[in-house]
Formats: sequence, C-alpha cells, structure tokens
Amino acid sequence: MNKVIKVVAVDDNEAVLGSVKNYFKDSESISVVAVFNKGAEALKYLTNNSEEYDLLLIDILLPQVDGIKILEDMKANGIEKKIIVLSSFKDDFSIRRIQALNANYYMLKPMDLSILESRMLELFEHSNNIKYKETINVEVEVSSLLHDLGIPSHVRGYRYIRDGVMLLYESTSMVNLVTKDIYPIIAKKYDTTTTRVERAIRHAIEISWMRGDIKLMEDLFGNSIDFDRSRPTNSEFLTTIADKFKLYTRELIG
Repeated sequence: MNKVIKVVAVDDNEAVLGSVKNYFKDSESISVVAVFNKGAEALKYLTNNSEEYDLLLIDILLPQVDGIKILEDMKANGIEKKIIVLSSFKDDFSIRRIQALNANYYMLKPMDLSILESRMLELFEHSNNIKYKETINVEVEVSSLLHDLGIPSHVRGYRYIRDGVMLLYESTSMVNLVTKDIYPIIAKKYDTTTTRVERAIRHAIEISWMRGDIKLMEDLFGNSIDFDRSRPTNSEFLTTIADKFKLYTRELIG
C-alpha cells in the first residue's frame, strides 16, 4: 500500500486525541490531518471536506452532536469513508446501529494503539470489503465478550484467546486440537512458544474468574460450574466461545 491514509479523529477526551496524534506523527502510512473534541465542529468539517480524509476515527459520546448523528449525516450525504468507532462501553444496540451506518470496526477504550494501527492498515489492504466486514464484525463481538468476561486488553492472554477463538470460528478441523494446532499458530504469530501461549491463556482465564460477570459466565459455561474451584480448561474456554459465535452466525443467516 503506497497511499498515505489521511485520518480525522473525533473524541471529547483531549488525552486520547493527543495520544493518537503523537503515535502517528512519524508514520509513513498514516497521517492525522484533523482532530476535534466537539461533535458540531467535526460534523461541519467532515461534510464540507470529504476529499481531505480517508478514514474517520470517532467516539460515540460527544458534546453538542454525538457520533451516531455524525454517521447518520455522513450516510445521508452519500459520504463513504472507512470508519472506526471508539467507545468506553459495550452496548449491543449501538453496535448494530453503527454497523448499519457503514462503520467498519468497533473498538472498546482504552485501546491498544498498535492494534488500532493494524486495523487502519487492514481496512485499506483488503480488496474484498464485504467479506472483511463480516469477519471484523465477529472479531468485534469476540473482543467485546472478552471485555465483559473481565479480561483486560493489555494482558497477553487476551490477544491469544481472541486469535484462538477466531481460528476455531473459521475452521471445522481444529475444534479438538487446540494444543496441537492453535497454540503453534498463535506462538508463531507473536514470536513466542506454545508453552507461553498456554500459560498466558490460563492466566487470562484466572483473571476472568476473579473479575468477570458471573451471570454471563453461567450463561456461557453452564450453571453447574463451581466458581470457587472449577474453571474451564483453555480448550473448553476457547471452543465454548467459538461455538457461541458459530451458532449466532447461523441464526443470523437462517
């Protein structure tokens, strides 16, 4: 990809805007061309300067005019841009609403800027945009579920679990081969060992059991779980979540 991606960032948190500008200031692939902390100012720029940017990075909660309204106006005016929505909370209605408004990706704050950078680049590297949206939507939901389960995104096991679930979701041959197939793939991707992958996932599950939503865990893993003693194995944890999204996808298609 030779083109520099021109980004507009909209967030009411000045610290977030500062972090984004500072992170990409020396980037050869991404240029932050404008930032706004108020919705009305952002909307005016976005609708009047549609040729000046390629990607919109936007929070939902904004003063004056919220992010949903901005996306609605952009769609109404036929402005088609890549869109990554940021939010400090997970709300199923809002997620579905922004997807209907042509958003490509949804990230929970605080976000890892290196992951944000990867998502930006991926949006412009994939030629089959429709297929990519479908894959991304599942990954968004997996990420949101892991947050609800109490696993913070800075923990290494969070990334390993997310990737493991996506591998299982997209495959029919790895369901019972987590140790044999999934661990080596993840280890190679992150330049580590299968043992460290296994331990990191186990650690993330332990964190989840201490700080996650107990009702959600019961719904996922069964009411018979003894939360004081019994925890799902790594394989059970990954396959249960992957199966949840396979079933969810089948229901949507059906």
